[in-house]
Amino acid sequence: MTTKTNQGNYFEDFRIGQQLVHATPRTVTEGDVALYTALYGPRFVVQSSAVAAMDIGFEDAPVDDLLVFHVAFGKTVPDVSLNAVANLGYADGRFGVPVYAGDTIRTVSEVIGLKENSNGKTGVVYVRSRAVNQRDEMVVDYVRWVMVNKKDHSKPAPETVVPDLPAVVAPESLRLPVGLNLEGYDFAGAGSSFCWEDYAVGEKIDHVDGMTIEEAEHMMATRLYQNTAKVHFNQFEQAKGRFGKRLIYGGHVISLARALSFNGLENAFKVVAINAGSHCNPTFAGDTIHAWTEVLGTYEIHERHDLGALRLRTVATKDKPCADFPYKDADGKYDPQVVLDFDYTVLMPRRAV
Repeated sequence: MTTKTNQGNYFEDFRIGQQLVHATPRTVTEGDVALYTALYGPRFVVQSSAVAAMDIGFEDAPVDDLLVFHVAFGKTVPDVSLNAVANLGYADGRFGVPVYAGDTIRTVSEVIGLKENSNGKTGVVYVRSRAVNQRDEMVVDYVRWVMVNKKDHSKPAPETVVPDLPAVVAPESLRLPVGLNLEGYDFAGAGSSFCWEDYAVGEKIDHVDGMTIEEAEHMMATRLYQNTAKVHFNQFEQAKGRFGKRLIYGGHVISLARALSFNGLENAFKVVAINAGSHCNPTFAGDTIHAWTEVLGTYEIHERHDLGALRLRTVATKDKPCADFPYKDADGKYDPQVVLDFDYTVLMPRRAV
């Protein structure tokens, strides 16, 4: 039987500098936005209300930044992580121009790092992925690294190249939407009066609520993003694997944690950077996700008196409420119930003076 289908790349198929042009471009629709809201329930006012968004300079209610990230990510899966063991982390991520319903997203990736694991059966692939809209304007650009199976274990290891990645996206490189002006920001509609000035470095916010992941939800989510990774879809294959069942896509947990963070961060209306991120332990259907956030930094935006930026670390756990428990042990190892450690930067309105 002949095979014309894409079998995906294995670790030995990647090389430094390789350019991967991903199929297929994806037009984001209002239906995608509605389904994303149904899956996670985000309540941030700028994405929920076209009126509130236009009052501060957007053309319409922008597509949620993480939905943009997931669509861009999903495009990369057939070429980067179809044969992955696990997605490991993120760094140096920036969001560009806003995406609106009707915009078309396409993604290209470059291989920037390779490191074979000591078992000789897998290796870590580092890629920088850049997604643009139909006008070739950048909508999101980020690095991720993923553990990928080798097909032929006898293949010699490539020269190890591990990229030097920044610990944080520099505040001066953050991209603000053109025309953004928060003088008309709707605090009452947003549900909180807390401004940028009300948050302090070291402060921790327990988001209190929990959300249980249902099997059907994560399957629908990965289909929404056209994420075809076998570890999320194929129970027949995963029954023979390490865990005996399908893994939840890590981005699903990121979106749940971001939605939960509304409690206490109601006015964090836009994600502008992904500084770092780790999927610390696997998540499965039936797990209940809780989250808390630590403020890592407060940044003034040059010559802007209407908004500032917060660097945040959101930690998500499964089946364990987050209030005041040590998420790492003395050796720096994550508690088994910690599933996400996500470091990102958001915009927030400042108090009117």
